[in-house]
Amino acid sequence: MSVIWYECKVKYRKTHDTGEQKVVSEVYLLDAVSFTEAESRITEEMQKLTSEDFKIMNIKVANFAEVHPFDNSDRWFKSKVSLIALDEESGKEKKSNIYLLVQANDVKEAFENTTKAMEETMGDYSIPAITESPILDVFPYFTGEEEQLEKFNMMDSVETLKEESQEVE
Repeated sequence: MSVIWYECKVKYRKTHDTGEQKVVSEVYLLDAVSFTEAESRITEEMQKLTSEDFKIMNIKVANFAEVHPFDNSDRWFKSKVSLIALDEESGKEKKSNIYLLVQANDVKEAFENTTKAMEETMGDYSIPAITESPILDVFPYFTGEEEQLEKFNMMDSVETLKEESQEVE
């Protein structure tokens, strides 16, 4: 079963830094295998974020092919990427569009980050549009194994550094 990205719109009373309370609607993105799991996961995430009551207003399948977070960025942008292929029979270029969600601080950085995300792509492509997304945050699914793998990879790096320093001596 494949994982699908879901946009979840949630309404709740938010207390601002000034102490003022205001009802807000915010959009979050998470991956899940079904609408039921998406509802369960957004409920779990919202319980961590607020002690206020909240209402899930909408859950819909998002049309993102990939999601690319980048460090030191605070906004999310939707990048339209046109993949260009040559039709062998007609000899004409054929375009198919995909959408990436990339994290950046502005549109220029979103373009640069989209280009970085597409570096491994073998074919030609163009980036005809980038728009700021209403998505406030992304909650990818973690099993806990990722953290263990990261620790393992860090241990490998430490061992490699030790071996290299011993070779230099």
